[in-house]
Amino acid sequence: MTSRTITCHQEWTLQPDREPDAEPTTYAMQCAVGGETSPPGTDFADPQSWVFTHGGRNPSHHTYREIITRPWRTWWKPGTAVLPPGPPGPPATPDHC
Repeated sequence: MTSRTITCHQEWTLQPDREPDAEPTTYAMQCAVGGETSPPGTDFADPQSWVFTHGGRNPSHHTYREIITRPWRTWWKPGTAVLPPGPPGPPATPDHC
């Protein structure tokens, strides 16, 4: 019996996950001076309010970073399988990928 390897090359798609069951996008702020980070939240106004509280307690801290965590999803584009020619035998199909 002869064995063979099937290699499939697929074209992928990547986009933000907007499916109903996707994780929520979250926002946080990080102090660039001391490294402290606000709690993440789904409303960007909450981390921004944290900046004012943190800055009030640390008057020399003027620089911050916004941290956005956004879910993404990927999948194979239908009909993009490219199969290299193989040895004689049963034909390879994208269904085997």
